[in-house]
Amino acid sequence: CWPFLLGFLIFITYFLVILGSGTNICIILTDRRLHTPMYLLICNLAVVDIMFTSSTSTTMISVLLGEVKTISYYSCISSMYIYHLGDITGCLALSLMALDRTIAISNPLRYHSILTNAQIFVLIIASWFIGIICLGIALAWADFDNLPYCQPIIRYVFCDYPALIRAACVNPEPYFLIPTILALWLLAGQFPLIILSYVKIIYTLLRLPNSESRAQGFNTCICHIIVVSCYYAPKLVSVLLTRIGVRLNLTERNALLIIATLLPSLINPTIYCLKTKEIRKRLVQILSRRKRTVSIKCQKG
Repeated sequence: CWPFLLGFLIFITYFLVILGSGTNICIILTDRRLHTPMYLLICNLAVVDIMFTSSTSTTMISVLLGEVKTISYYSCISSMYIYHLGDITGCLALSLMALDRTIAISNPLRYHSILTNAQIFVLIIASWFIGIICLGIALAWADFDNLPYCQPIIRYVFCDYPALIRAACVNPEPYFLIPTILALWLLAGQFPLIILSYVKIIYTLLRLPNSESRAQGFNTCICHIIVVSCYYAPKLVSVLLTRIGVRLNLTERNALLIIATLLPSLINPTIYCLKTKEIRKRLVQILSRRKRTVSIKCQKG
């Protein structure tokens, strides 16, 4: 019974992610007033969330609800590539959003001259290229096509790099060198920069004489801090447990993987829909207009 319940929960979560992220993308793309650096970055994060969640949720749903216990080799490789690409670009998207908010709050008068829409597009494209290059290096290092698979059984809930390496009949340790370097770059490189950015933002906000501007700035920062925390918390927990010598069994590892995959993508659109004034206002306008249209049709009928 529990696999069905877990699969149903994942299905509902996946549906909410698609609905929330899709709503954010549609609102931002259709409202020219939201064509600003901050909202373009939110839109980019929504695209990453959809890609990141889709790469894993579809496999988990088919296994737990559809009871499809097999997956083709190339489908597994594709899912793994999309999953890790979404992970890397998601991390870089959070770094870009931290940079955007730091400039907006620390240099509000020069913000639009420092960061333009064109520059944001270049930074977003660069982040995707970095992700593609990093994955290309990792895949070339592993050389999956030439790995011997004696018992091709994936013990994890979806296809990712560690699952495919551990499914092969090889010593897995050498194959984790490049992924470990990439993980250190994401955790030990990007995360401290994001933390320093928000320390700078908080310091700047505390020095503002206007309490209303201070409150508005803190409200924006809280949104981003929640999103960053949801992304990094599962990864940091995994690293800390490993460092203190706690060995997780397969079920615990799978649970941590599911949380790390679904939680950030579910929280992100919720936070930006509810806490971002312009998106929330636009969403209310669309819903009220649709409700008014339905009401008029009912009266005519």
